[in-house]
Amino acid sequence: MTDTAASPGRPGDPAGHPLEECLNQVESQLASLGTALGARDLDAIGRHSQGLQQALTHAVDRFSLAAKQGQVPDPLRRRLARASGLVAAQRESLARATAALDRAIDVLMPRQGPACYSREGQSERNLLGGVIQA
Repeated sequence: MTDTAASPGRPGDPAGHPLEECLNQVESQLASLGTALGARDLDAIGRHSQGLQQALTHAVDRFSLAAKQGQVPDPLRRRLARASGLVAAQRESLARATAALDRAIDVLMPRQGPACYSREGQSERNLLGGVIQA
């Protein structure tokens, strides 16, 4: 059994690599956001989505710099790609939930009246005298 803490300097070994901490932050924020989404905890969702955005920004900056220098181990690349896939999946899930909510709101609270090209729209414009009022 090897001690990963004793081997951070080995080339290609991600243990102890400076990028690992920022990747750990991204993964932690993703997990926390997933839990908050499952619990439908709006405060936690806001907090963890902001934390995820900050962690992703930091990670992208660090990984970009390291990639230019050719210092990103393959295991960390794979973890970053997996994290990116999870972000995309959560974004898709939120988009679907938002669309479902929009449809439910449209059923419960239909839009007020038809478009402005109908007779009702014409009479509303005449009442205002053709002037936009704030």
